[in-house]
Amino acid sequence: MYENDKWLDRALQLQAIAQEGLYYGTGPFDLERYQKIREIAAEMISEGLDIPVDRAKSLFCSDIGYVTPKLDTRAAIFKGDKILLVQEKSGTWSMPGGWVDPDTSILENTLKEAREESGLTVTPGRLVALVDLDKHNLKLHPFKVIKAFVLCRPLEGEFEKNIETVASRYFAMDELPELTQDKNTSDQVFMCYEAYKADHWETVFD
Repeated sequence: MYENDKWLDRALQLQAIAQEGLYYGTGPFDLERYQKIREIAAEMISEGLDIPVDRAKSLFCSDIGYVTPKLDTRAAIFKGDKILLVQEKSGTWSMPGGWVDPDTSILENTLKEAREESGLTVTPGRLVALVDLDKHNLKLHPFKVIKAFVLCRPLEGEFEKNIETVASRYFAMDELPELTQDKNTSDQVFMCYEAYKADHWETVFD
């Protein structure tokens, strides 16, 4: 959606400079200038995306502190030669996962999201990959995202409809459904399958 819009990258860079300046700055005049830069960045985003300024500020300019990427986990759950995917309300499918909560680790979040979205209790195996969303997935987020893919083995449980997913199913590699591209691509599914079949695996990272 935004991959060819260099103006957005520039606006986000301005926003990042302003956010860090507002957090670390001390002088009143400098703080005033950083706030002005942040407002200009919000106006650029508002005009470019054709959304209200208040909405742009809420999406892009509401964080505080040093600007860092967000972390997302995906549980690659296999049974036989099939991978478990969950169907979202949009109709597309993804590996169970979501944003890492501030009080959880990658491992803890992987187990939590698998349970919430698929109904399964799983045990983690290996960290398959730690990758930059911008380099591999459809970019739908206004911030940097790092994705962690974790190989898991199912233990027990069954799917229950919840607020995020409406179905779950195991798919063979040659029958993958339409995937939620910002969450997982077919290349990432096949990468997880390779890690599942491999005796030894070196974690992929950008």
